[in-house]
Amino acid sequence: MNRLHLPRTALATLVAGTLLSASACGLSGGPADAEEAQRTGRVAGEITFRTLQLKPKYTAYVQGVIDAFEREHPGAKVRWEDVPGDGYNEKLVADAQAGTLPDVVNLSTDSFQLLGDRGLLADIARLDGDSAKEYVPGAWEQFKLPGKGDGVFAYPWYVTPEILTYNEELFRKAGLDPAAPPTSVEQFFDYAEQIAARSGGQYSAFMADPKGRLPGDWQKMGVPLLNDRRDRFVFDTPGAVAWVERMKSLYAKGAMPKESLLKADDINQLYGSGKLVFGPGSPGFVKDIKQNAPQVYAQTRVAGAVTGKLGHIGIYAQSLGIRKDTRHLDAAVEFAKWVTNGPNQVEFSRNATIYPSNAKGLADPRFSDRGDGEDADTVARAVGAEQLKSAALDANTPVQWTNQVGDAVVREVQKAIKGEQDAPTAVRRAQEEANEVLADTAMK
Repeated sequence: MNRLHLPRTALATLVAGTLLSASACGLSGGPADAEEAQRTGRVAGEITFRTLQLKPKYTAYVQGVIDAFEREHPGAKVRWEDVPGDGYNEKLVADAQAGTLPDVVNLSTDSFQLLGDRGLLADIARLDGDSAKEYVPGAWEQFKLPGKGDGVFAYPWYVTPEILTYNEELFRKAGLDPAAPPTSVEQFFDYAEQIAARSGGQYSAFMADPKGRLPGDWQKMGVPLLNDRRDRFVFDTPGAVAWVERMKSLYAKGAMPKESLLKADDINQLYGSGKLVFGPGSPGFVKDIKQNAPQVYAQTRVAGAVTGKLGHIGIYAQSLGIRKDTRHLDAAVEFAKWVTNGPNQVEFSRNATIYPSNAKGLADPRFSDRGDGEDADTVARAVGAEQLKSAALDANTPVQWTNQVGDAVVREVQKAIKGEQDAPTAVRRAQEEANEVLADTAMK
């Protein structure tokens, strides 16, 4: 699957424990110890621009953007490097320690938080605060940091919002109204229960694997993940317990494929064969089904994402951070703004299933066009764009929720879903295990 199609829950698992242990070492000797550069008003000099896994598919697009910038600013030169996704965050840490971070660097929400928390990125709000109005407010807010006041530490680039995808025919078979999809986590579970009761085992509502739903469901339900200092997990709450109890009940009633609790089944294949009511919440998934399962695609409908008490949706966001002590700050700032301007982001969206974070870009008519309302791919684009304009975007999975933490939580939750322990015990043990992982990592 192309990186641009990954759902938020999948991207959230990319952070490795070594990233937090690197923070314990202080990342000294790099930009964090250097004085922040100042603007001079002269857009000149050679800067390095790093992207993540965009070659070769998007080479022509990115190179075209660079060439146009260099024509606009003859004194500036952009050296583009593209690196693989595997080990990307670890490479950023190594570069930070060596003082060799690129001038403009492509960051996911995870890598942004990793570098921003440690003072390695320039404060965009301080350098270029007037640009805030050029971006969708929710996207601009994504790149603030706890404890850093009104600072913004990266320019928003392309974003992908969470949506809801479902099989209209199976909805009707289950006695549900396709025109009234679920809007909250709790209602989603209610629908799943009815689907289990009516399906006779012929199809299921959604996948069982908790790793695909946590911590997103808890965040939507208002379950706190971390304390104020962000150094301990505090999700052992009645809300988290209720979620585990509901998952256990739904699993027992057949709302999820039994094997999907412990095995990573291909959700595209299950949905594409008419065995699953709800598909992944990704606009890219809709395009995949259109290409690979046209009969099921004809029954696929799209709606706004399931939210919760806070009214938040999930978002997968990419950004462009600027190295704090870059030698050519004006060139770096103007180039990041150039890449993320409206026309360039709209053009990118024609090549990939992404959305502009730029307000003018998102206002382009292609993002409001629903066609005749029957083509799910077209509707998905419009639904995603409308959510980006108006929704309060969620805070994303915190960097502390590493692969190891997620695995520890999921192990205990799976035991409860299978009936091997009660829900309160599962949540308590999950929190204890998560905090042990967090403490061990910080000591390395």
